[in-house]
Amino acid sequence: MKPAITILIQPFRDIHPEQVEKVAEGIKKVYPKVKILDAVDFPENAYYKPRNRYRADSIIKFLSERTKEEYVTIGLTSKDISAAKGKVKDYGIMGLGYRPGKACVASQFRLSKENTGEQFFKIAIHELGHTQGLPHCPEKMCFMRNAEGKNPTNEETDFCTKCKTFLINKNWKFSSI
Repeated sequence: MKPAITILIQPFRDIHPEQVEKVAEGIKKVYPKVKILDAVDFPENAYYKPRNRYRADSIIKFLSERTKEEYVTIGLTSKDISAAKGKVKDYGIMGLGYRPGKACVASQFRLSKENTGEQFFKIAIHELGHTQGLPHCPEKMCFMRNAEGKNPTNEETDFCTKCKTFLINKNWKFSSI
């Protein structure tokens, strides 16, 4: 069995340390090997001036290049991030993670003002799920549900049994199943 990965949380300088801590606490409940890194500046090539946004794919590339084997990095930001979606060159998103991948990014920019911390954790854990190889899930309560351009995080409660089983096979440790 491969050794368990370590999840690295990479805050960008714009995000409040308290928000980073809340996300880390949430992740540690489902995955104990978590390390918070010191905040860094955005990669300059990620800024998309026409819309005053940051390109999620450029952020992921930047994070991936800094991520060693047996680690996965999640970048956390409060800035607006975007990705190409269909014919739309610059579609605003809450997070992006490649399946599988070494890095992903989550932004609190598009979250609703109430229970932002909990929503931010759910976006982060969803993107981390993608890095492990999980696709979107049809289960309404599952963290891996497709947001479909909306914010369904308030309905999500956990990974469904199928997604949990997939992650357990990737060395994730769940206190409950």
